[in-house]
Amino acid sequence: MADRRTTLLEAAARVIARRGVRGLRVEELAAEAGVSTALIYYHFKHRMGIVRATLEFISERADRYTAERDPGAPPLDARGDLLETLLLEFQDVPEVRENSTAWGELRACAVFEPELREEVAKATLVWVQDVAELLGRVRPTVGAAALAMAAERLTALVEGLSIRWHSGSLPLAHARELLVGAVEVELARLAAVGAVPVVC
Repeated sequence: MADRRTTLLEAAARVIARRGVRGLRVEELAAEAGVSTALIYYHFKHRMGIVRATLEFISERADRYTAERDPGAPPLDARGDLLETLLLEFQDVPEVRENSTAWGELRACAVFEPELREEVAKATLVWVQDVAELLGRVRPTVGAAALAMAAERLTALVEGLSIRWHSGSLPLAHARELLVGAVEVELARLAAVGAVPVVC
């Protein structure tokens, strides 16, 4: 069973996904979680504390569900691991939809809330670094700068496709197809970069 703080963060992610950060009210969060507002203030001190903790929570939750593998499935090669990790962001399950929507709301809020901007940037950087590391396993001879740029493009694409999918303007299967195509383009680009000889 989840601890009380986790239960509160799950409720906060649901409220933020539904109403956005600006629509987050402590009273509504308390009702969603089935607790008193005093308990929420005990755990988070203030509204921005809730927002920051929720950002951290959804980042950690995404790490968990993108790392989950079927125990009976054969091990993946580096390319398969990269593709599966990115495609796990496009699961039609409540947890993933909620996480993705809440992430989009937190990112949008950071435009207007400078105190949140740095934390969103840090979370984004961690994600980009994780994807760059996966790309580096497929293309080990490519430099860090090229891997980081490819990871930036892919993570930005995941966010954009996710918004279109959640808003109903793009079917899930097509979003996944577009992502697979983009990964192949990036890997081909990185192969070309890795093939260029270094001139001293």
